[in-house]
Amino acid sequence: MRKEETVDYNIKTAWHAINRMYNQEALKNDITTSIAFVLLNINSTEGTPATKIAPLIGLESRSLVRMLKSMEEKGLISRQADPMDRRLVRIFLTPKGQVKKDIAYKTVMAFNKHVLHKIPQEELDIFFVVIRQINKIVEENNISQIVALNKQYETKHK
Repeated sequence: MRKEETVDYNIKTAWHAINRMYNQEALKNDITTSIAFVLLNINSTEGTPATKIAPLIGLESRSLVRMLKSMEEKGLISRQADPMDRRLVRIFLTPKGQVKKDIAYKTVMAFNKHVLHKIPQEELDIFFVVIRQINKIVEENNISQIVALNKQYETKHK
């Protein structure tokens, strides 16, 4: 099987192309794609618990801590203890952070609308079904299990 025929290669190359495109636009607004994704996952009115952000965007918590510190230094966010649970830190957008979030949202929506104009809805519906199935496979198995299952399959079909 050539790499162009593998699922992961196609997902990875598509994501890298999308990420490059988003980064070009983000840099015009003095942010990165990663910062934009954090901003998009912060509730504009209630803030968001810091512990909830990393899983939403697929980041390790250590990486998120560094990113939040940088975002705070840039004046995009503020951290506040939760009034109901002082152990919990909520992340809030500053006015500058809200502006950047709005730009990120408009950029994501523009790209998605463009895709919708270029690809028929029926094909996108199939894509979403398939990508959800791939995510489910990944969530239900670790790579060692997948390799073991593949060996079993190959043994049965020799």
